[in-house]
Order: sequence, then C-alpha cells, then structure tokens
Amino acid sequence: MLDKQRVKRHSHPGRGGRGMSHPKGRQLDADAHDEIRLILSDTPRSRDMLIEFMHLIQDKFGCLSADHLVALADEMKLSLTEVYEVATFYAHFDVVTETEDEPPPITVRVCDSVTCQMLGAEKLIAALTEPKANKYRVLRAPCMGACDKGPAISIGHCQIAPATPEKALNAANGKTISPDVPKYQDFETYSSDNGYELLKSCLRGTFTPDKVISILKDSNLRGLGGAGFPAGQKWEFVRLEPQPRMMAVNADEGEPGTFKDRWFLEREPHRILEGLLVAAWAVEAEKIYFYLRDEYPQIRKLLLKELAKLENAGLVKKGRLQLRRGAGAYICGEESAMLESIEGKRG
Repeated sequence: MLDKQRVKRHSHPGRGGRGMSHPKGRQLDADAHDEIRLILSDTPRSRDMLIEFMHLIQDKFGCLSADHLVALADEMKLSLTEVYEVATFYAHFDVVTETEDEPPPITVRVCDSVTCQMLGAEKLIAALTEPKANKYRVLRAPCMGACDKGPAISIGHCQIAPATPEKALNAANGKTISPDVPKYQDFETYSSDNGYELLKSCLRGTFTPDKVISILKDSNLRGLGGAGFPAGQKWEFVRLEPQPRMMAVNADEGEPGTFKDRWFLEREPHRILEGLLVAAWAVEAEKIYFYLRDEYPQIRKLLLKELAKLENAGLVKKGRLQLRRGAGAYICGEESAMLESIEGKRG
C-alpha cells in the first residue's frame, strides 16, 4: 500500500497575496492521482460510474485510502463529501483514513443470516477467530445468496459454500480470492439449440413490438413482485412513455432464502439474456443496466465473457448492455434504491 507520509507534489497560492504552506481542506496527492488515472484509463468520468470505479480501486489496492478518495473526487469533479458518503454507505468497501491501519490482505466474510446460522455459522466464526497469525480478519456478513448450501463465506472474489474451518483456513492462507465459475450453458451451446432465434426474428422484422406484447398479454404472464401485475400491460405502458427509455435488470436478491436469480444465472444465463434483449427491443430501451449483487462474482465473471460473445455476434450493440456491481447493501434490492445505486449514489 502507499506510504501515507509521502510528500505532496503540488502547491497552492494563498489568498490576498499571502502564501499558505498548507491549503484548507484535504490536499490532493499527485502520486495517488496518477494511480487513479491509470486505473480509470480512458473510461468516461460519468457520475453513474462512481461505484464501479470504487470497485476497481479496491480490487487493485484492497481498500479505499483517503488519498485515493481525494484523487477520485478530483478526477470525477465531485466534492469529497459526495464520494465519501457513497464509499461508506456500502458494506463491501473498506474505507481507510490517515489515522487507521490498512486491513489485512485477506478478509474472510462469514454469512450469519438465518439460514447459515441454522447450518453452523457460529461454529465457523468461532473456529476462524481462534488466536492465529493475523494474516487475515473475520467479519460477519449478511446473506450471500448461498442458502441452499450454507454455511457460506467469501474471501475476496471467491465464495465457498458449504464452508468448513479447514476449507476457510486453507483458502485464506492460500489467498484463494478468485471466483470459481460453475459449469453453465454457454453462447455456443445455447445457440445450437435454437437459442436467440426469437431475438433474431424480432431484429429481422418477423415480429413487431405490438405483436410480441400482444402474445405476452395473451399468455397472462404476471410479475412475481407481490402485485401480480400483467407483464404485457407493463411493457405496453413503458412504450407509451416518451423517449429516451432505459431498462434496469434487478439481480440483487438479498432476502435470506432467496437465490433463484443465482440458480438460473449459474446454469442458463442466455435464457435471461435473450429475454431481457427481447424486452428492451419491444419497449425500445436505449440502454440496459444489469444490476448484479456483489456476492455473485462468479456470475459477473461468466456474464462478462458471454456478453462479449453477444456483442461479437451482433446481437447487442457494444456498450448498450452494461453490467453493474452492487457493493453489499440489502436495501438495493428495492427498485428505487437500485436505481439510485446504478446512478452511482447511496441506495
């Protein structure tokens, strides 16, 4: 990690002609600024990318230091307050001030939600927190969406479930932090079984949006969010709204005992991808934001791979479908909080 005592490589003129050796407010560290610019590369500094940029910084350095947050605020043309309040809102960001020590290189998060509690989370926490060399830290964490195979832990971007003390210690000591991608139906396999034929028919003009919506209305398919609202009618209402139209896909299921999104995305991701692309075509949505909870890094890894294939096949324009990570906030499963998070704000 960076030396917090390093010298700032810039100066500021004082007010009224009198020099100030230390300007008011937190100073911008030039080395940290260079590091942030390198990480962000040539990605447009749009406000909605703030959370994703924080992920990139933490992926690189293991935490969000004060110097890096100042540099990020400067690069994004935002106040430090705006950046800091977002960083501290989400549980998965480790914000480190000048007076704090950096966290150990390895963090073991143990799910202590109701399902994992029933399956032995407390025994797991007790075993992991016995006096050991302080090479890692143990934190309690909310539901990880692995309720069917708990108790669950996460180390970096690796989820282990069911976890035992032996598995957890071996992973922590071996620094196993990359996600293990499950075997799933990839683009080639899905396409060979008539996958994406409906989307291709829509793009060719075989179907019209009105026809697809009519079929959907006739099917009487309803949403499962509680209201049971007819899906076809919802699509029809969206098409009546003035453009531009955007689409958000909610894959942030944080309720204990709820893991249906993970179950399908780990096995047949292209069924979901074709469905959302048909929906976006029908309502003429300009952009699609796929909001995926941070507890599913294995799904993010496979989706990035498969989305590139869709773009190369010409089934979606590059950049139209954007994958966004949550950062450990239960509230972001609620739609209005999710939209705030997609915009780079607190949920």
